[in-house]
Amino acid sequence: MSTKPALTPKPATVDMKFEIVVIPVSDIDRAKEFYQRLGWRLDADYATDDKDFRVIQFTPPGSGCSIIFGKRVTAASPGASQGLYLIVSDIEAARKDLQDRGIDVSEVFHSEGEVYAGSDEPYLFGERRVTGPDPKHGSYRSFASFHDPDGNGWLLQEITTRLPGRVDSAATTFASVKDLADAMRRAEAAHGEHEKRLAARDENWPAWYAEYMVREQSGEKLPE
Repeated sequence: MSTKPALTPKPATVDMKFEIVVIPVSDIDRAKEFYQRLGWRLDADYATDDKDFRVIQFTPPGSGCSIIFGKRVTAASPGASQGLYLIVSDIEAARKDLQDRGIDVSEVFHSEGEVYAGSDEPYLFGERRVTGPDPKHGSYRSFASFHDPDGNGWLLQEITTRLPGRVDSAATTFASVKDLADAMRRAEAAHGEHEKRLAARDENWPAWYAEYMVREQSGEKLPE
C-alpha cells in the first residue's frame, strides 16, 4: 500500500487580514448603545429599504479587527460569542476606563499556575483566579472580564511584550500614543543600564532606542 509523503508546511505568501468578528445579539439598538458607550468607533449602520437586513460595525480603538451584528447576519444564539480578547498595555487603566463609562467589569485577576480553563466561565482564563494583577507583571498574565447585554463575553488581557514570532519586526506599529510612550520609557531604562556598562555616554542612543523597541515588540533578543 502506497502512502503519500508528508507535506512540508509553507509560509503563506498572500496577505489575509482578519478583520471581522460576528457578534450575535437579540436587540440591535440596545447592543449599538452598549458598544457606543464603550467608546468604540461606529463604522456603519446599514439597513435595506425593506428592513429585512441590517448590519452595524464597530471598531475598538487601536484595533485592526472590527465586530458586526444586526439582523440576518448570523444564525448563532445571542450571547454565544465568548472569550473575545481585547489586548491592552495597562490593565488597570483599561478597567478604570470601562468603569468610568458605566460598564460592569470584573476585578483585575491572574491565574494561579498554568491552568486557564475557568470553572465559572470555561471559555475565559482563570480556573484558580487570584484577585489582582500578576505579581511579576508578566506579559499575557493579567486579565479582567465583562459582558455585553446579551452575555457575549469579553476579556481584557495585558500584553507589554510579545512572544517571539508574534509580530513582524519589519512592520512595527503601536496602537496608541501611550503604547509608544511606554515603549520609549522601557527603552530609556534599558539604555541607562547599557550606558552604565559602557561607562560613557552613548551618542548613538536614538538608533539603540529604535532597535530595542523593534526587538521588544517582535520578541527578538534585546540589545545589551
